[in-house]
Amino acid sequence: MHTKLVVPLCALAVAGAALAADPPSQEVRILEQIVAKINGEIITRSELDRARSQMEAEIARQRLPSARAEQLLKEGVENLLRDRIDNLLLVQKAKDLNIDVDQEVAKSLAQLQLASKIPDVDKFQAAIREQSGMSYEDFRAQTREGLLTREVVHREVGSRIVVSKAEQTAYYEQHKQEFVREEQVILREILLSTDGRDAAGIAAAEKKARDLVARARKGENFANLAHDNSDADTASNYGELPPFKHGTLKKELEEVVFNQPRGYVTEPIRLPNGFLILRVEDHYRAGQQPFEAVENEIMERLYMPRMQPALRAYLTKLRENAFVEIRAGYVDSGAAPGKDTAWHDPTKLRPQTITKEEVAAHVRRRRLLFLVPVPGTKIGGKVERPIQAAPAGAPPAAAPAKPGAPATTPGTPQK
Repeated sequence: MHTKLVVPLCALAVAGAALAADPPSQEVRILEQIVAKINGEIITRSELDRARSQMEAEIARQRLPSARAEQLLKEGVENLLRDRIDNLLLVQKAKDLNIDVDQEVAKSLAQLQLASKIPDVDKFQAAIREQSGMSYEDFRAQTREGLLTREVVHREVGSRIVVSKAEQTAYYEQHKQEFVREEQVILREILLSTDGRDAAGIAAAEKKARDLVARARKGENFANLAHDNSDADTASNYGELPPFKHGTLKKELEEVVFNQPRGYVTEPIRLPNGFLILRVEDHYRAGQQPFEAVENEIMERLYMPRMQPALRAYLTKLRENAFVEIRAGYVDSGAAPGKDTAWHDPTKLRPQTITKEEVAAHVRRRRLLFLVPVPGTKIGGKVERPIQAAPAGAPPAAAPAKPGAPATTPGTPQK
């Protein structure tokens, strides 16, 4: 047993000696570079490179006009480090707040696997690697970070933004002409796919659909039910669909929802590809919409412009209270004004030195301490009292006082 352990250690020692013997002129390669240090955690150049690649792929996917694509890329690159620091600070804050999203992460990945229709775990993880360009572990970590940051923003920023009823009604009166509309309905959907299922699978899907309808009608949040259970493309957007005017929905769907009030949940509707459940989020009648019909829209219009400045102010506060160092050549576009974030290279710090004489004197002082009476102990029948040091420059202390001094489209499955 000892031989097996000694041989590798000897080999490592020889290898270390060989490396130490390399000539000083040998080229040094940097495998990874730390760009920023945030409260003991680091951001590397490869992280920023990966974020840039993802951004470029997303912009290309949108097929925007070249001028707009270039503008978005330029702005994105300028804020790459800022966004990464934002994310890291929010994740650290989530830890301080004891926020746990492990169940949500598992549920989100399970939902993604179900939507991809890849039951084999290894094949699913391989698909994630191929489509995301990162390891499955990194993809999972990114999903977790996204859920953590969203929860922190909701608790610390979003929940503190208040839009009064008076502000909403005033906005409505000032923008009444914007709420004159054709009749239309706003829907959310849940689709339970039956593609590739046998009779038993179809029956199980129908039973689940009826259970979801019952839960929604009892008051469970339909958006969350859609996010967690729907097989449609809209699941990631909590089942939200665009507005539908008369004649734009399939006839059998239009007849079901167009005469129903807000909050109505349909029975499961049998489609060729599954069971569809719809909820009427809003129903706009033709003409001038009353305030109550557009209240949610007005709230969003007033809320969102306040959200971004409030979030940026919160992130600036986190920076002010954080230890931040940024390497020269990189810029945090969201830096806290006046905060020193200069980079300190530990390899260039001046070492502290001490002489043998100082060490010996220090040891002697430690030994002499054993001769100093400890306050409150008895020496020769006398109780030793603490002696306070006099301020610098003060005259010699007087004798001690005497004792006693006074201290999308419905039913579209995911691809």
